Amino acid sequence: MRDQETYVLDDDIETTTGEYELSERQALRRVPGLSTELTDVTEVEYRQLRLERVVLVGVWTEGTQADAENSLTELAALAETAGSEVLEGLIQRRTRPDPATYIGRGKVDDLSAMVLAAGADTVICDGELSPSQLRNLEQRTKVKVVDRTALILDIFAQHAKSKEGRAQVELAQLEYLLPRLRGWGETLSRQTGGSGRGGGAGGGVGVRGPGETKLETDRRRIRHRIARLRREIKAMSTVRETKRSRRSRNAVPAVAIAGYTNAGKSSLLNRLTGAGVLVEDALFATLDPTTRRATTAEGRVYTLSDTVGFVRHLPHQIVEAFRSTLEEVAEADLVVHVVDGTHPDPQEQVRAVREVLSEVGADRLPELLVVNKTDAADEETLLQLKRIWPDAVFVSAHSGRGIEDLRATIEQRLPRPAVDVRVVLPYDRGDLVARVHRQGEVLSTAHLAEGTMLHVRVNEALAAELAPYHDTAETIRTAR
Repeated sequence: MRDQETYVLDDDIETTTGEYELSERQALRRVPGLSTELTDVTEVEYRQLRLERVVLVGVWTEGTQADAENSLTELAALAETAGSEVLEGLIQRRTRPDPATYIGRGKVDDLSAMVLAAGADTVICDGELSPSQLRNLEQRTKVKVVDRTALILDIFAQHAKSKEGRAQVELAQLEYLLPRLRGWGETLSRQTGGSGRGGGAGGGVGVRGPGETKLETDRRRIRHRIARLRREIKAMSTVRETKRSRRSRNAVPAVAIAGYTNAGKSSLLNRLTGAGVLVEDALFATLDPTTRRATTAEGRVYTLSDTVGFVRHLPHQIVEAFRSTLEEVAEADLVVHVVDGTHPDPQEQVRAVREVLSEVGADRLPELLVVNKTDAADEETLLQLKRIWPDAVFVSAHSGRGIEDLRATIEQRLPRPAVDVRVVLPYDRGDLVARVHRQGEVLSTAHLAEGTMLHVRVNEALAAELAPYHDTAETIRTAR
């Protein structure tokens, strides 16, 4: 029995504490040396990660040295989240990554020596490598080589909990894997004999060996699996669209909480609604979106949705696979953009988040910047951020400081109902009074002998229901 855990519909406030899931995650750790390959893709080299002792490698092509160091520091945090121990980190200054080995042939020897001296078993590169770069680096260093994209996909695979989340992650992994498939190292030849029509290694019909046949089989199976996952995700997204349309029909404003990974989005949602979402000091701790109901001071209902965290150079496979989830942000009336006030480069965080939001069409929405973790940031940093973002709200989800100001600001930024009416509702129509408070904006209230007089702003559908009770013949229509 899970203590203190209650699962309810998404439009109710959840009372979970998240403690069970956190302890469960901490209790289940990887066992080095065990296979983690997909069961339905057999005898194929699949880059499911076995991260233990790693060396990080980055190529600095633009920006300042501080930018390059921050990127490598973030890569180290990603590696640790995936369960590895970071031993060393290297940065090379180049105009562009080497097309064959990423860091250049000469530097590969230095990397090999460092890997050997440190006793590392994995190299992680701070970028997305081509299949040939991966193969060349592994041949030269004699250890597994992983790029940033595979690392993030591995973290997503560990943290996805819902059926939709697991399907989205598997889709992203298979799309990443497909162009990188090859046989078991160099032991299987792609052709076993015959020169074929083209001669030499070109081969032809009837001369392909078991290596190529197996690769073709696996590619076909993966393509079938990708098509099936896309159908499943589309079907599951229909449920999400139904919930959104229901809220839209009821004129319930939607607020989406977006931001960089580990900026404190889930903590903020817990503070604002008591949602009980898992909170952990780790990157991409929560992937599955959570929607909870909140109420303004006047009693008007709106929803708050937590979304998947972003990161610089977020793999395009993730953006595409999670598009149905990210569209939850695009359909919102307001985006609460959470920024980590303790991060060494919060402006780069904001840029990276806005870049992803623009990909899903959410850049056109009203945005409220919220600088979180003010209790851990120094005063000088906070003063600088206030100069950069004078309209931002500064809060601490941990201590609760500034939360009431944030709640009030969100309420002010919610879209206002379109129709201004004055009505007198009989005392036996308490249901209508409750709906007006829940869906509209109550400007004034008075109790008369014949009923409750209300001056309210409501949507057009509710205004039509209130028409028989108009206090005056005048209905003032205003823009949102």
